[in-house]
Amino acid sequence: MDIAVLLGGTSAERDVSLASGFRIIDALRSAGHQVTPVDPATGVLPERVEAALRSAGMRREPPSLEELKRVASEKGSGGDGIIDGLTSLAGVRDADVVFLGLHGGHGEDGTIQALLELAGLPYTGSGLLGSALAMDKDLSKTLFRAAGVRTADWLMAPVTSDLVGRTLGWPVIVKPSKQGSTVGLTLVREPGLLQAAIEEALLYDDEVMVEQFIAGRELTVGVLGDQPLPIGEIFPRHEIYDYECKYTAGMAREEFPAKLPPLVAAELQGQALLAFRALKLRGYARVDFRLTAAMESYCLEANTLPGMTELSLIPQGAAAAGIPFVALCERIVALALDRSPRAEGTR
Repeated sequence: MDIAVLLGGTSAERDVSLASGFRIIDALRSAGHQVTPVDPATGVLPERVEAALRSAGMRREPPSLEELKRVASEKGSGGDGIIDGLTSLAGVRDADVVFLGLHGGHGEDGTIQALLELAGLPYTGSGLLGSALAMDKDLSKTLFRAAGVRTADWLMAPVTSDLVGRTLGWPVIVKPSKQGSTVGLTLVREPGLLQAAIEEALLYDDEVMVEQFIAGRELTVGVLGDQPLPIGEIFPRHEIYDYECKYTAGMAREEFPAKLPPLVAAELQGQALLAFRALKLRGYARVDFRLTAAMESYCLEANTLPGMTELSLIPQGAAAAGIPFVALCERIVALALDRSPRAEGTR
């Protein structure tokens, strides 16, 4: 098959996306597919540019906002790279399927999904509505509760420290409402630090969530198709499973499957499926949880385009289910084609 892999982009998760995308490209090429790497910020990647980006590798911190602005302006677009002409690129237009290796920003908020829908191009992951719902943490938590998925209490800024103390208690998590990889996230332990954390989150989004902090175990459940994968537990070296712990070797340890009582594991997988369906997701996703000492689970969020790096969680969950990485990538492609109008027309 001819497959276009979208990677990079202009979100704060650009480096993560590059790492995910190159691993996906290698897997698909090893399976015999013709793969074209495409960066929505700049276009089809020539071999020398692909090689340079690969050699740069992952950094311990996300790229600065200034660096992202510079990348976005390379094509003179004023901030969105070549996104408005993306589907007219030969590498994308002529592809049998588009594999979305993007994270955050327009790649995960439904924007690129909408463009691909309009162009009639099959693509991996959730549709434009599910992508938008999952990206907006305020909306997704509201839908979780309506579907019977437990999630921590929250408020949306602006808020006062008095209101937060009365409603949520301390500590709290302050984070951009539409962002991933813990970019812009702060654990706030006392009232005097609240406003600074809100201002930090506002650098990455115009809406900020203040969420009750749930102490407990860090767990994750991948969903592939409509089936939950084995549950994973994360043991980060920091108190919070932050950007550095997620993408730096040795900064976290993962255990798949997690050591849980069977009934607790079954309930967590059930909650993951409820969350997946509540947000109208499809293809694959990862749903993250905290589990308290009383064995009560709280859903943190759903990731519609989860990381696919060597340290990422959904590939580890798939491996625990006996699905190697190449087979995982091909399964994700097959799920995209199964729902494609093009595929329907050939049956």
